Amino acid sequence: MTTMTAARTPTPADRPRPGLRERKKTKTRRAIRTAAYGLIREQGYEATTVEQIAERAEVSPSTVSRYFPAKEDIVLTDEYDAILLQELRARPLDEPPMESLRSVIHTAVGVGLREEPEVTRLRTALMAEVPAVRARMMENASATGRLLCRALAERTGLAPDALEVRVFATSLMGGLMEASLHWAENGFRTDLSDLVDRAFDVLEHGLPARPA
Repeated sequence: MTTMTAARTPTPADRPRPGLRERKKTKTRRAIRTAAYGLIREQGYEATTVEQIAERAEVSPSTVSRYFPAKEDIVLTDEYDAILLQELRARPLDEPPMESLRSVIHTAVGVGLREEPEVTRLRTALMAEVPAVRARMMENASATGRLLCRALAERTGLAPDALEVRVFATSLMGGLMEASLHWAENGFRTDLSDLVDRAFDVLEHGLPARPA
């Protein structure tokens, strides 16, 4: 296989600056999320209402619902999917899909832990502890998996709805969810990047050998 120079990862300076309307929408989304995270830390997820979130964010409850149809979406919905796809498409075309995905996911995990460590832990804890949040996360993972199918199809020449592509994408999303759950269930003591690597190793090589 011919070695190719890795494509440069797009930087913020490469991306067009969003318009005023988009910037206002982003600011509102962040205000709602910040309010929700603060209230959940203070009083727990179940006790936190949309009305309380709206009051703290200084918006109306209808605005909260317009941006986030369900309370679970406030803590789980993010804007990383498009970035992940962009980063994946920037990887060398002759790079094995598993290697490309491992690199892209590690980058995303690193960004989350570096820029929003407390929020990343809170989201993961809620996914582990609150059934409604976990169910919503599974829905989100399914949607991300469908996007991933399209990106993988572009790289492999297979159809996005090919069984092999769907199984690959679904297995990956499930493995990453289990790595996140393991991280939360064990008090965040293990390095999340190491858990992600272990998940990829299982997907790539299967179960480890039985201990002697």
